Amino acid sequence: MDYSYHKPVLLKETIDMLSPKPEGVYVDATLGGGGHFREILKRADGRGRFIGIDRDEDAILNARNGFSEYGGNVEFIHDNFKNIKRIIENLNLEGIDGIVFDLGVSSFQLDEESRGFSYMKDAPLDMRMDRRARLTAEQVVNEMDRETLKKIFQEYGEEAWASRIADFICERRKNGRIATTGQLVEIIKDAIPARARRKGPHPAKRVFQALRIYVNGELEILESSIKDAVDALNPGGRICVITFHSLEDRIVKNTFKQQAAGCICPKDAPICTCGHKKAIKVLTPKPIYPSPEEVEGNPRSRSAKLRVAEKLRF
Repeated sequence: MDYSYHKPVLLKETIDMLSPKPEGVYVDATLGGGGHFREILKRADGRGRFIGIDRDEDAILNARNGFSEYGGNVEFIHDNFKNIKRIIENLNLEGIDGIVFDLGVSSFQLDEESRGFSYMKDAPLDMRMDRRARLTAEQVVNEMDRETLKKIFQEYGEEAWASRIADFICERRKNGRIATTGQLVEIIKDAIPARARRKGPHPAKRVFQALRIYVNGELEILESSIKDAVDALNPGGRICVITFHSLEDRIVKNTFKQQAAGCICPKDAPICTCGHKKAIKVLTPKPIYPSPEEVEGNPRSRSAKLRVAEKLRF
């Protein structure tokens, strides 16, 4: 697999906000092609401790080869970032000085045909970020009932034609299992009226997004992972999160807001009983977007948003 063409999204903006310092401890929770990780190393002059985490074993194997010159300063963990608390404990770290989450599917997963993430290439319906996981998109499409499919497409893809697409899938699978991305794309195209297909993004984009999110449980783990990462930050440490659609961004925004709040008791409560204390200062009241030049050079960055917070110094 060729990783040399990887274009990390919002690279300068993310690393500027993270502000890595020599002798610090930094975590890339979504290693991917290592673009953000490499820049963190450069900014910190390779001095400190640097941890890359990814649930995709290909990313870990590539990184172990690509960053070998840094020796014991770098460590790569094949795991899900939902386990960030355990990972940090296992590494005997008392705290970290910065962490980056670049959410969603990586360029390589999209471009690797066998992974089944892309609606532009005919491949087996898989979509697992971690190939050790049991659930695949093929199982979801062929074994979930109509109402469940509809709910997945509506909630995770915000697909206006969710009901009709679910109907067409259930009807088509009577003739045999839907095994490839190409088959699913054709079903989606058949389900969406031609006039609706002429506007907006590729007609399969939202359904493929929804299936990927559902198969990998992406949204369910996000809030708790951010909270665990904030807990692990040293005072003054920073957390940077890049999202690519509104569902992710809403969770990040709301979690930051909660972590930056004092009392979270109901407004009509006579006294505070929650004991909640401010943990962070949000550094991006509004998200940072890619520049027009970046979007032109890397269309996949179009929907990216960066939010950043800093651990309070008590």
